[in-house]
Parts: sequence; structure tokens; C-alpha cells
Amino acid sequence: MGKSAHPHMTHRGRRARRGFTIIEVIVIVVILGVIAALIAPRLFSRVGQSKQAVANANAASLANSMKTFMIDHGKPEAGASISILWERPANVAEDKWEPYVDNADALKDPWDRPFLLVIPGTKNVDFDIVSYGADGQPGGTGEDADVIKP
Repeated sequence: MGKSAHPHMTHRGRRARRGFTIIEVIVIVVILGVIAALIAPRLFSRVGQSKQAVANANAASLANSMKTFMIDHGKPEAGASISILWERPANVAEDKWEPYVDNADALKDPWDRPFLLVIPGTKNVDFDIVSYGADGQPGGTGEDADVIKP
């Protein structure tokens, strides 16, 4: 048996395993860090923009649901909350009631706060559907901008 039973033993002068040196690992980590530092702010701003777009679309959908509610049951009292689209108001007969949204979560904005129903509206005559954006405060720009529909 002229050959060794272990193939790793045949080349004693070479290293059996090859790997990265510490310098190579440091260079790779630095390169990944630079790439992350350049790309991360752009990705995070896109998340804010997409949440604003979702808030606009959801508010418009709720405004349509509110218009349908008003056709069916008349204008709600000032101070009514957006929950009247999901929970039957006391002045609506049970046999004439059907929710105007699929679930209670449809009444929340992308920042997990309920949309506001403002009666009478400040932007529109009858009502406004409002989200105060990411900061939850009136006013703001970018992701913090208010969404008011219809």
C-alpha cells in the first residue's frame, strides 16, 4: 500500500485547509459597512414614502365607505368616531346594519393609530378622514405629513 489512507496527509508541505486571513475579513466587513451606510438611508426613506402612499389609499377607501354610510343612514353627529363604519351606531336599527369595512384594522393608519373622522370637515364640507402621519401630530412634512381625504 504505497498511498496513504488519508488524502490530507499526502501534501505535508501545504496547509490542509485554506481560509480567510484576518486582514481579508476586516476588508470585507469595511466594504459591507460602507455599502450599508450608503444604501440604508435610501431604503428607510422609501419605507416612509410607501407608508404615506398606503395612508392616502386607505383614507380614500374609508372616505368612500363613509359616503356610502351617509347615503344609507344620513350624516353622523359631530364628534362621531371612525368606528361607526365597523360598529353599529345606536341610532341605526340592527336589521338595517352591515359593517362598511372588512375588519376593525381597516380603521387604522399604517402607523397603527385609528384614522380620525372630523365632522364637519375642515378641508371638505361634510367630513374629513385624517391621519397625522408618522409623528401623530398635526402638520409636518414627508412621512410626518397629514393625510386628509376625501
